[in-house]
Amino acid sequence: MKKIVFVAISCMFFSFAFSQETPSESTPNTQNIKITNRPADHLMIQLSSDHLSGMTDSISSHQKGFSRGFNAYFMLDKPFKSSPKYSIGFGLGISTSSITFSKMNIDLKSTSATLPFSGVDGSNHFKKYKLAISYLEIPVEFRFTAKPSSVNKSLKAALGIKVGTLVNAHTKGKNLMDKNGNLLNSYTEKENSKRFISSQRFMATARIGYGVFSLFGAYQINTLLKQGAGPTMNLYQVGITISGL
Repeated sequence: MKKIVFVAISCMFFSFAFSQETPSESTPNTQNIKITNRPADHLMIQLSSDHLSGMTDSISSHQKGFSRGFNAYFMLDKPFKSSPKYSIGFGLGISTSSITFSKMNIDLKSTSATLPFSGVDGSNHFKKYKLAISYLEIPVEFRFTAKPSSVNKSLKAALGIKVGTLVNAHTKGKNLMDKNGNLLNSYTEKENSKRFISSQRFMATARIGYGVFSLFGAYQINTLLKQGAGPTMNLYQVGITISGL
């Protein structure tokens, strides 16, 4: 959490620095660029396909289905006074990921030192099963907009980093089946525990697009699980962003 506070303070510093007036004689090439109607804050929404790198063979063989993510951030955009094509964006929001598995049991409430990933091919199992995690995040981006006076009709690109703190981690199984795939009981089982999941997350991000739509990628720099809690796995997301930038 101290790192998140540090990033937040840094963002405020950048905001103050870039909002200062630059002498007119130093910006002769930007005087005619009008950005008075450029939105200073907006909602950024991301839909993604989520994946884990570094899975062992015993885990990857059970990682099936469409794993998905949803991110939503309220952002501020601070253009450079000396060069309005460039800006710093920062904000606050939530990031969620649902990693789906088939015939797998992940015991988040285990008392062992490592998180058990157990294949249940020859026994009762849930028809639908997932590991879901949620982080409260502060994203920071260095942005480029080709036409700062018309952002919704412009090529855009951004590089950045997200710093997050874990809010929730749980597994969810739905519809218990026998080993032959016959329905035993139609119910939902949910187990919550943050013990094995990294309490903080750092992700490198990149986006490129046109207007309000862009493609994005994000890669977790630290590991999904705490050190010593299991395989060295990193989450990565690929998807679409909808934003006014």
